[in-house]
Amino acid sequence: MGTSAGMAAVLRTLHPVRSGQGLIGSDPGNCARVLGVDGVALSLLAGERATELVWASEGDSRRLEDLQFTLGEGPGVDAVVRGSLVIEPDLSRLPAGRWPLLLPELTALGTGAVFCFPLLVGRVCLGVLTLQRRASGPLTDAGMDDALILTGALTAVLLDGGAASDALMAVERPSDLYRAAVHQATGMISVQAGIPLSQALLRLRAYAYRHGRPILEVAEDVVARRLDFRNDGPEPDPSGRKRR
Repeated sequence: MGTSAGMAAVLRTLHPVRSGQGLIGSDPGNCARVLGVDGVALSLLAGERATELVWASEGDSRRLEDLQFTLGEGPGVDAVVRGSLVIEPDLSRLPAGRWPLLLPELTALGTGAVFCFPLLVGRVCLGVLTLQRRASGPLTDAGMDDALILTGALTAVLLDGGAASDALMAVERPSDLYRAAVHQATGMISVQAGIPLSQALLRLRAYAYRHGRPILEVAEDVVARRLDFRNDGPEPDPSGRKRR
């Protein structure tokens, strides 16, 4: 496995940061260009299968991460659960049942291929690096080598100076987290509806899905008290089933 000159340059710029929107001090857009994809995103585990976006190129990669977070399914979710690569070079060939909610959204988004690389320390998964591209087709051999090397480098950067479980706590202010409003709204819904945090997050996700709105936008409405769940009736979960 060799490193391309472009990826070697990217690796020299990688460093941990302790404030601002993210934890990685490097240009994700340039990284995507080196890898031959349209976007990259890095999400870390911030709870039971919940993730926090900490590094991403602008555009569709952020939307893809938000869709997976809202719907609770997708290649990144599978990579975390299995602790293994999820490589899908042609989404149009996947059976509809693979990700029944996400696949139509990806078609609308114009995403043709996704490649997910879990950040592993032994059997522990810290998060997942997701590459997405509008055109279908596999990564080149050099691109795959670069992506695997980048995944290892990102893991090392996140572990630099602290334990893996403390990675998100390295951010100086909770408001610096990409999904800060989601975390705050989940707590407010938990109090309003008198339900555990896990159920509160499911209800927030279900509301966003049912109304076709980004989950961050809905969370901001909850935090600003424009949306209240005190008297909210049973919501369908993201699969469309009614919750009892």
